[in-house]
Amino acid sequence: MNQNSVVIKKDSRVLFVDMDSFFARCEQQVNYWLRNRPVGVCVYTGKYGCVISLSKEAKALGIRAGTRLNDVMAICPEFIPVESNPARYRAYHTKIINILQEYALDVVPKSIDEAIINLSNQKDTDPLTIAKQIKKDILERVGDWLTCSIGIAPNAFLAKLASVRGKKLPEGLLMITHENIDEVLRPLKLGDLPGIGGNMSYRLERAGIMTPLDMRHAGPHKLKAIFKGIEGIFWHYRLNFIETNIVSHEYRGMQAMRQISAEKRQNIAYIDQLFMTLCLTLEKRMVKHKFRCKAIGFTARYADDTRWDDAFTTTTPVQDAISMMNMIKLRIEKFQQMMNCSPIFNNEITQMRVSVTNFVDSGSMIYSLFEDIDKKETVFKTMHDIKSRFGSDKLIRAVEMTDGQVIKDVIGFGSVKDLSELDYKT
Repeated sequence: MNQNSVVIKKDSRVLFVDMDSFFARCEQQVNYWLRNRPVGVCVYTGKYGCVISLSKEAKALGIRAGTRLNDVMAICPEFIPVESNPARYRAYHTKIINILQEYALDVVPKSIDEAIINLSNQKDTDPLTIAKQIKKDILERVGDWLTCSIGIAPNAFLAKLASVRGKKLPEGLLMITHENIDEVLRPLKLGDLPGIGGNMSYRLERAGIMTPLDMRHAGPHKLKAIFKGIEGIFWHYRLNFIETNIVSHEYRGMQAMRQISAEKRQNIAYIDQLFMTLCLTLEKRMVKHKFRCKAIGFTARYADDTRWDDAFTTTTPVQDAISMMNMIKLRIEKFQQMMNCSPIFNNEITQMRVSVTNFVDSGSMIYSLFEDIDKKETVFKTMHDIKSRFGSDKLIRAVEMTDGQVIKDVIGFGSVKDLSELDYKT
């Protein structure tokens, strides 16, 4: 779905839903004792664990996301760290998207805690009434602690800006129109615009554009010169009611990636286990959606900012982790022999990524070409269903048996790449 155009939108019919402190609120939703307390969600709750989401109570104390847990506890001894539960956040995200889809055909999830609703083709609806009803439905049908702000505007960018400004209003709701946009922009700084950072603010100020209001009334060609490209024209469009942000990309690929701390990478066994876990994660996702891939990628980054990349295609579509692991390892071994270099998996590795693309839908494959492929798929699906229902440690293949701890699933605010339209089903 691509709803971008160069037409100026007259009516405010695009909604941007932004969940408040989403990960922390999900934890407060399921654990009543955490409510009204300073809570932070961490990838892990060790001394140097990083806080990735804060409750409003924690934010009110001046704690910032990205702070190490030992520093947070020094500031606020009553702070409550909670380990991240990605499956829980995805489940709430899916429930919320299902509610949004009851009000519009055009719903685009932008991240795990944000979504766009486009009512431009539903002229008989009132966006303000729908926004209020969505907030009510989420509280009553998803969770009474899951609040959100909703911005309404002629395009998605201004709707997002409205949702950010709306968080400071009692109703958590703000509408931007042709009539009030200058009033909304006037008190803002350049850095208040989503997507404008410090460096770009400095560049705009050097060119004489000091505020978002100046930016809105600057011509497209002036902005193009400042941004040194077409992105400047896009900024002119965004601030003048033209749509540039409603695009839902086809589900073309999946990736699994993890950072590796200095402590963890001293143990080669941990690195091997992490590699296996990334492949198992992709296997689980492909089995869930009945996909097989014909292209595999692998990237390793190192402490000196160098990296090793590889990408290759396969003649037979692949789904299982063991096949992916063996293919990647074989190519690594061949490269090491050919170049007579040090091992790719070593103590300097800081990040590892495995990706799969070029999907083949299992339902459309000619099974006679692949021996027992349907039986394998049934086995994998059954195995992952058991793991999801009873726990990942209740059914373990030999390849998964290690002495180390299970490497936990993680999720980021930036995307919902591990979810597709197939997940948003009631």
